[in-house]
Amino acid sequence: MTERSGIFAGDDPFEIAKRWLSEAEGAEPRDPNAAALATVDGAGLPNVRMVLVKEIEAAGGGRGAFVFYTNYGSAKGLEISSSGKAALVMHWKSLGRQVRVRGGVEREDGAKADGYYASRPLPSRVGAWASKQSRPLESREFLLAEAAAVGLRLGTDPGRPPFWGGFRVVPVEMEFWAEGAFRLHDRFRWTRGAREASWGVERLHP
Repeated sequence: MTERSGIFAGDDPFEIAKRWLSEAEGAEPRDPNAAALATVDGAGLPNVRMVLVKEIEAAGGGRGAFVFYTNYGSAKGLEISSSGKAALVMHWKSLGRQVRVRGGVEREDGAKADGYYASRPLPSRVGAWASKQSRPLESREFLLAEAAAVGLRLGTDPGRPPFWGGFRVVPVEMEFWAEGAFRLHDRFRWTRGAREASWGVERLHP
């Protein structure tokens, strides 16, 4: 395996990513877990938007993944469900680092999704029911009225909507990048053929 040290040290890329995120939590002023998520539509046209990575799962049992939550009927939800693939990048300007991920995607719509939904503030839980994410909206006033009506109907402890839950991006490729002087950056790419396979790692030109 390619020799690495310092911030790149370790034999498990998920643990490296978790360590970097932990450092970013002490340096980034807001949303250190933000990631740009890329998908493609049925015509192959790419889409990218920001999401919040709520968990980087450890690799035990081949389960390593980057987990986020959304409306399954949103543009990203439909595109992921169609292709089964996605890419994301987490960039921390304060640290001069980024992590890139590519791989397959699975739904996370069991107890873990229920638990995360229940942890959200009540207005956010109501909003998940009220918003037809990515669809045309006639006005903000209409959305607010819909949220108020949904809140009255569901009460103070609404359950998770069946159309809302998690996605797990399961990487077959991860790249760790750190800013270097004179744009001579450090880059290491980890790859594997399948989720249970061993990782290979190589240094890339900046």
